[in-house]
Amino acid sequence: MLKPKLFTIYKTITREQLLKDITAGLIVGIVALPLAIAFGIASGVSPQQGIITAVIGGFIVSFLGGSRVQIGGPTGAFIVIVYGIIQNYGMNGLIIATLMAGIILLIMGFARLGSVIKFIPYPVIVGFTSGIAVVIFSSQIKDFFGLMIEKVPADFTEKWILYFQKFSTINIWTFFIGALSLIIMIFWPKVSRKIPGSIIAILVSTIIVQMFGLNVETIGSRFGDIPSALPTPVLPHLDFATIKGLIQPATTIAILAAIESLLSAVVSDGMIGKKHRSNAELIAQGTANVFSPLFGGIPVTGAIARTVTNIKNGGRTPIAGIVHAFVLLLIMLFFGKWAKLIPMASLAAVLVIVAYNMSEWRSFKNLLKSPASDVTVLVTTFFLTVIFDLTIAIEIGMLLAVFLFMHRMALVTNVGVVTRELKDEDDEDVADPNAIAKRIIPEGVEVYEINGPFFFGAASTFKDAIRSMEDPPKVRIIRMRNVPAIDATGLQTIREFYKEWKQMGTTLVLSGVHTQPLVAMTQSGVFDIVGEENIHGNIDDALDRAREILGIDKIGKPADFVPTVKREEGKK
Repeated sequence: MLKPKLFTIYKTITREQLLKDITAGLIVGIVALPLAIAFGIASGVSPQQGIITAVIGGFIVSFLGGSRVQIGGPTGAFIVIVYGIIQNYGMNGLIIATLMAGIILLIMGFARLGSVIKFIPYPVIVGFTSGIAVVIFSSQIKDFFGLMIEKVPADFTEKWILYFQKFSTINIWTFFIGALSLIIMIFWPKVSRKIPGSIIAILVSTIIVQMFGLNVETIGSRFGDIPSALPTPVLPHLDFATIKGLIQPATTIAILAAIESLLSAVVSDGMIGKKHRSNAELIAQGTANVFSPLFGGIPVTGAIARTVTNIKNGGRTPIAGIVHAFVLLLIMLFFGKWAKLIPMASLAAVLVIVAYNMSEWRSFKNLLKSPASDVTVLVTTFFLTVIFDLTIAIEIGMLLAVFLFMHRMALVTNVGVVTRELKDEDDEDVADPNAIAKRIIPEGVEVYEINGPFFFGAASTFKDAIRSMEDPPKVRIIRMRNVPAIDATGLQTIREFYKEWKQMGTTLVLSGVHTQPLVAMTQSGVFDIVGEENIHGNIDDALDRAREILGIDKIGKPADFVPTVKREEGKK
């Protein structure tokens, strides 16, 4: 279905939910500001262009998108490819490449290829995501230490050779500000998770630099003032030679945007118990990437961290994303002059944290224990990204993905689940008697649903996201009714879930486990770790187990609830 989610649900938005969405949008807008500036600068453009991308992209993705809660904008995933395009083709080349990527995304959406993207094997995603994280970290060394380097080479090896040669030019005050910002962001969550550590780090470092007049480079000293108005849209100069040369980078941007946005949408689906429209989401991403460069913006995609922040602050409709875009616009129009005081070292520290979160090192480590085919794909994609080029990495990674997909399909095929995923049905189109919305969830219980046989990697991304959440629930139920098969990666993820959540005082309960996953869990020992009493065939039994753990009586059904025949979710 291609209809935007907002156009479907706007009549059902209550006044109470509208207020929650506005509040969530305000918070996400503030959170997005330093990230938009940092991503813009790291990509080789001005801080204003990063903010413009978040404003225009954020509005279009929420207004036209297929997800209820997706937050669009610039992300770290594009830093490497954008920086390379600017170095080789200039700003005009970046505008053309982003426009071309937007058109490719629109074609993918109208051709209903959104659901196919979700079946890209997880080792491919982790491989180039971890590689991008390493490259981002490498690109921030100059600003973090204040090294006297006029131009940093794009090549990874040359970059580090130059760093070692120039390390004697370190600026002590710059390093102090960068290290202080890093320490604040690492330890601030122990004080409060409501206010992002990046905001506190930037405020503290900016005040210190201005109060003591430290010799530290700021946004203003490098870029000048941040304009307090939206620029006039400009069409790029087009020529056939440039377009031909940008086909590969544009395709890379499109594929990366599709993967990032749909990964974020799948993760958010599991957190809110809904289902996004993949093809509508791709059309929104394509539209955003057509309009963003016309105003000087850079590529747009769905941002996982900001989307999770939106969800945890009560956002449940696209209104939150629209408000977030307007908040950023108002900040740029009325408070942009203060942003020029931000030290570059603080933004470098923000990107170091972003790189760490992107690295998915736990997932990378766990994948190394997977079958040889998965490990080969993972390591190949990673090293191609770091040593050579992201475009080459994605091209070869996608080719490996095709072979790995065929291999997985040969091992286990569940036509029903795969067919339904390809149809891109969502909760507004299909009446689901087992929907979590038709159950009463006791306080202290969270339900997360995993959809798709090959996209189990989204659960690992979800695991990383919830590490930043306050007040973990007493019981977390994972619904697996739409997971017909599980591999070594999935089994290891469940082990990680169990161990980490046990330390947090959270009990793991599995619901709707199919035959193949159940057999795999038994053979691997996961069944014994989780415990037979915590593995159930349907959501009702899982909820009863949650109430037993909480020590409360069974809650009755809603007054308008129509009883249905109880059946196991693992069966058709």
